[in-house]
Amino acid sequence: MPDPIYAHPRLALAYDTFDGPRDDLAAYLAIADELAARRIVDLGCGTGCLALLLAPDRQVIAVDPARASLDVARAKPGADQVTWIEGDASAIPAGAQADLIVMTGNAAQAVLTDHDWTAMLRHVRRSLALGGCFTFETRRPERRAWEEWAVDTAPVTADVPGLGPVEQRRELTTVDLPLVSFRYTYRLLNDNTTLTSDSTLRFRDEDELTTSLEAEGLGIREIREAPDRPGREFVVLAQRRSI
Repeated sequence: MPDPIYAHPRLALAYDTFDGPRDDLAAYLAIADELAARRIVDLGCGTGCLALLLAPDRQVIAVDPARASLDVARAKPGADQVTWIEGDASAIPAGAQADLIVMTGNAAQAVLTDHDWTAMLRHVRRSLALGGCFTFETRRPERRAWEEWAVDTAPVTADVPGLGPVEQRRELTTVDLPLVSFRYTYRLLNDNTTLTSDSTLRFRDEDELTTSLEAEGLGIREIREAPDRPGREFVVLAQRRSI
């Protein structure tokens, strides 16, 4: 089940505002150009920011398990150029033959168990054309981002279209490596409604990523720095190299 921050209709409306300008997406547009990818799947597309940037010149399928996030995406300009699908990796259409499958926003870290991670990789491989690439970002565990989250608890207030002023707070709740859990609390100031969203992320190191991908027939093409967050995240490019 997706976290309430993505699945609750009111929180999904607030997501883009608090997520900021998405400077990370330029790297994925550059990868799509570098690979000359024409058929792309945006897996865990959320509110559709990347899918909509890709769509004018490419065939784009955007997949996400949170209906509320997809509703936000479908209401954006240009949404009719994207095929939107509610579901996880198993919902990617058979025969997609994608040149590129992307997971942005550290969505890969929301896949918590070994079983679910392996299942996702198998669906990804099935959906790629021979030579196609799977690329995603994930935080480097050695940077211990959760320690920053533990002290960065000051509230942030923003004006959200359709909701008005909203206050957001983040609280680190559990560190049980490789899992880290936290809670977002949102107070909608116009009607004093309080909504919470609990999330857990899994931190995988480079060896675990490489071993798990290669075990499912996705060879490592390259592991890069995230250009907007150097030293903090891996950007992995894995390639389907056999039938």
